[in-house]
Amino acid sequence: MSTRVKICGIRTSDALDAALDAGADLVGLVLYPKSPRNVSLEEAAALAARARDRGAAEVVTLLVDPDDALVEAVARTVKPDLIQLHGAETPARVDAVRKSSGLPILKAVPVGDADDVAAAFAYLNPDGPGAEMLLFDAKPPADPGSLPGGNGLTFDWRILEAAKGRAPFALAGGLTPENVAAAIALTDAAIVDVSSGVESRPGEKDPERIRRFLRAAKAAKEA
Repeated sequence: MSTRVKICGIRTSDALDAALDAGADLVGLVLYPKSPRNVSLEEAAALAARARDRGAAEVVTLLVDPDDALVEAVARTVKPDLIQLHGAETPARVDAVRKSSGLPILKAVPVGDADDVAAAFAYLNPDGPGAEMLLFDAKPPADPGSLPGGNGLTFDWRILEAAKGRAPFALAGGLTPENVAAAIALTDAAIVDVSSGVESRPGEKDPERIRRFLRAAKAAKEA
């Protein structure tokens, strides 16, 4: 089975169509004002509706430390298939968001070493809702103004060795059409998640890079 691909940070209908035409399995809509990929609630709802009309991919809304009002508004207005939590949410907060939204949670965890990877599994709570899946991402720069993700930074994928076999996981952080096949071969990630790696500039998706990324990712396990 080929690795699933998520194109994140979709802002326009043209970018959405490019991702869907290329065969993306998931598309991500960012609701985080500090991001160059941010969309409004209304824009996210329109893009999600367009994706549903085409029936070609799951819709993921990316939220960073959202309050209850935003979670409720996203679930009601955007109606995504999953919510991606990309902030400093605790396992308890992940449980609360999943319960209140009624939606599966993809929890992004910044990792720098094997200890970070091991600690992340606290989000997969066997006794409660927990997260549906973990997304391992590179730790953001120490600069307090840096974004929690989408920085184009990679990390040493070898630290994910301990995660293999425990539960399917997603991989993000500096992925590009040029390195995604190697990332899949080394990590066996169930999902690869790309944003800046398929852009011509921050927030502007490049259709050709999207196509190249999808081709490389889908062919990785066939090589």
